[in-house]
Amino acid sequence: MGQSLTADPSTIIETDGLTKDFKGFRAVDGVSLRVQRGSIHALIGPNGAGKTTCFNLITKFLEPTGGRIRFDGQDITGLSPAAVARLGLVRSFQISATFPNLTVLENVRLALQRRLGTSFHFWRSERSLETLNDAAHGLLADVGLEDVHDRQAVELPYGRKRALEIATTLALDPKVMLLDEPMAGMGREDIARISKLIRKAAANRTVLMVEHNLSVVAELSDRITVLARGSVLTEGTYAEVSRDPKVIEAYMGTGLAGGGHGPAAAGSTAHA
Repeated sequence: MGQSLTADPSTIIETDGLTKDFKGFRAVDGVSLRVQRGSIHALIGPNGAGKTTCFNLITKFLEPTGGRIRFDGQDITGLSPAAVARLGLVRSFQISATFPNLTVLENVRLALQRRLGTSFHFWRSERSLETLNDAAHGLLADVGLEDVHDRQAVELPYGRKRALEIATTLALDPKVMLLDEPMAGMGREDIARISKLIRKAAANRTVLMVEHNLSVVAELSDRITVLARGSVLTEGTYAEVSRDPKVIEAYMGTGLAGGGHGPAAAGSTAHA
């Protein structure tokens, strides 16, 4: 049974009984979620837990079979993905979504065009967009890409493409960043760099992320919701959920069962 949606100003995203069926299969089953304003909140769980489906429901890339979604005090259950993004709920994807044949600067500048208050100006001269250059260079400096601003995005190594994606997401000035497996496919050095960027981005906004790297989850998250078979299994801090017998059983020894101790358990991963 879902909880009723509240008007608590400290809660920026909440769902009540969120449900999604696919041809008789229930992928998300009555999820009631509360994400606190200004926090980093992680969704974790074993394979098939429903994490990415929840993301797609919250951002309206999928329509729920049942339940309701509220963002920043407004019921958004019936809104389109574009309308939700305009409200400040902006997501990234598991696969890097940059424009490969544009330069790094052009990618960020394209995202910044929203600030002009009109549609994207594909037909305008480049000079008309030069007013965005300072802001674009500033964002690139923030994510450590200023030195490659004139390179095409396709030329960047994978970790730096993800940094570019974070820069383009930040260019939209979101209230909430939803990050879908931001560390997927990264080496240790890139993970450290992107973790630092996420923490910096969260200084004045909320972050909701799906992440299978439990070390990253332990380091970054203020609160964690564990999903299993489409339902909420438990919620709490990393220390709390990593010691929960239900979570240990759900992961069947994939890391959280490592004695229940955060640092010992944190080195493992569990895929979405």
